[in-house]
Order: sequence, then C-alpha cells, then structure tokens
Amino acid sequence: MGLFDFMRNVGADLFTGGVDEAKEVETLLVKEFGDKISNLKVEHNDGTITLSGSAIDEATKEKAILLAGNIKGVGQVVSDNLTAPAATEFYTIKPGDSLSKIAKQYYGDAMKYTALFEANREIIKHPDKIYPGQQIRIPKV
Repeated sequence: MGLFDFMRNVGADLFTGGVDEAKEVETLLVKEFGDKISNLKVEHNDGTITLSGSAIDEATKEKAILLAGNIKGVGQVVSDNLTAPAATEFYTIKPGDSLSKIAKQYYGDAMKYTALFEANREIIKHPDKIYPGQQIRIPKV
C-alpha cells in the first residue's frame, strides 16, 4: 500500500475549521479502532492525511485508510508508515511434510489441513501430493 486517492469534496464533514484536522482524524480513528492501532500518528497537509502506527491486522489497516480518506476535504491518504502483519504467510514444503502436519504446526489442529488445501488449490491438486521445495500460502484462520 502507499498512496490512495479520494474525492476531496465528498465524505463525512469532520473538520470544524480552525481546529487541528490531524487531531480530529486521530480522535476519529481512536474512537473507531481503539487499541487495534498502536502508536497512531496522523499528519494533515493540504488535503493529504499521512498515517503512521501499527494495526493489529491488514483489515484494520485498510479500514483506517478508508475511514480517513472518506472525510470531506481529504484527497489522499499516505499509509507507508502504517504497518500490519501480513494476512498470509508462505511456507516451503520440507521432506516428510504433509498438509496435516503443517496444519498442526500453524493451527494446532491437524484436521485444518483442508484450509491449507483450499488456500492453495491452484498449486496443490490433491492434498496428498505435495513436494519438497514447493511453496504454499498459510492463511490466517
């Protein structure tokens, strides 16, 4: 992510005029997300909002960007310094691995191998046919 464009004259009319717009956006984000974004810092410069901090997940980050961008008077949101853990991890198959073994390692439940299979259907055609060196996605469940 990085720079997002929004229609500047459309959205919620948050800015009261003469008040620190960055503080108003920060207050809104804290109200909506609470502790889901830590070390939140908001800057406002001529219709561009810059967000910094750490979101608990990618969905929270995306929602914060959208919330900030859908404020009347905001034309762009810069999110280069708003971090979030990756929604998906990658894993390289090792000799002796099975989807159930990997599911047990990542999810604590071998029967969740089906989540791995479904997330990798384009790569894995059958759950019993995986190969050392193959890379797969490990989605959050």
